[in-house]
Amino acid sequence: MTRPIGSQDERTSFLRGSVLEPEVVRHRSAPAESIEPIPLVDLRMQHAAIADVIAAGWADVIDRSAFILGDEVPAFEQSFATFCGVRHCVGVGSGTDALEFVLRAVEIGPGDEVIVPTNSFVASASAVARTGATPVLADVDPSSLLIDPREVHERRTSKTKAVLAVHLFGQVAPMELLRQAVDDEVKLIEDAAQAHGARRNGVGAGSLGAAAATSFYPGKNLGAYGDAGAALTNDGEIARRVTMLRDHGSEIKYQHPDLGFNSRLDTLQAVVLSAKLRSLRTWNEQRREAAVRYTELLQGSDKIVPPAVLPGNEHVWHLYVVRVPQRDVVLERLHQAGIGAGIHYPTPIHLQGAFEYLGHRPGDFPVAEQASKEILSLPLYPGITVEQQERVVSELRKAVP
Repeated sequence: MTRPIGSQDERTSFLRGSVLEPEVVRHRSAPAESIEPIPLVDLRMQHAAIADVIAAGWADVIDRSAFILGDEVPAFEQSFATFCGVRHCVGVGSGTDALEFVLRAVEIGPGDEVIVPTNSFVASASAVARTGATPVLADVDPSSLLIDPREVHERRTSKTKAVLAVHLFGQVAPMELLRQAVDDEVKLIEDAAQAHGARRNGVGAGSLGAAAATSFYPGKNLGAYGDAGAALTNDGEIARRVTMLRDHGSEIKYQHPDLGFNSRLDTLQAVVLSAKLRSLRTWNEQRREAAVRYTELLQGSDKIVPPAVLPGNEHVWHLYVVRVPQRDVVLERLHQAGIGAGIHYPTPIHLQGAFEYLGHRPGDFPVAEQASKEILSLPLYPGITVEQQERVVSELRKAVP
């Protein structure tokens, strides 16, 4: 049986050096002690490469006691905005907060509907619910598992105010087709948490809609040393509203014309993110090379389905997700062999208890439901070796019934 990660200890994999996404599900079985495990995510190489820069940066912040909105925060915001090809970046406390703030900034609220793919981490829908709006769930494309524009077109109503396009696993949703699927006044919002550096038809993730939100959870392509997130936009008014929302509804100290939240990007995390951002393109290229290698190694298998890339997409491979029969059996066997595979995501949003009030039942979104029984994320991170990947694929082939 699988179960969600709960406690802090469970957020660290039983595989040494591994950091799991908060939404990963894994089995409890440990690998044999004699086998050197291969983690799902290994951040040690990245951390080692920037350790001295981080130490110096943190020492400076501590010396100045500039812990809240220190100079390092706007410096990172400008650098990341440039990286993504937008005018404005506003750092906040988490990716979930970034989603909620962006939705609120485009005036989403009670009585409104936002179309969200059911194959996503729960935060994509919970951020909508936190604004008081209703998440309207949509099924996904059977090949890419990205939100299906045909589903969006069918589920739009007069109350539809936005579509939340989740750039899943490292590639960008088909934004131009989503634009055609809804009326012009409907906002396209990007959930770009898994797509740092990804591009569609030459245009960067985070710059394709009215606004975007992203997470810097440690396991992301660009990860902090804790929770962090950001909103991205070319619209100065949206950026202004998010800036107010993150700081108690205030632009001027002790003046609070609106209700807001306490969700500011920590200065220490800004130091980490700035240091990592300098290497992000290189690390993304290493991910691409590893993804190509996996695809080559998997050739000839009629039971293991490799991931599909939409034409026009430049993938950054946050995850390498295959589809296999009897997935839970395969996952158990991989873990017994010391391979840190994971599942993204075992339960579609429409079957989560938190969204039972939407009235959905099994069978409502057949593509996402079938995928949730078959998908398997293989170890992939900058620095993974050829030998490690060969072993992953060898064990995977043996594990598939």
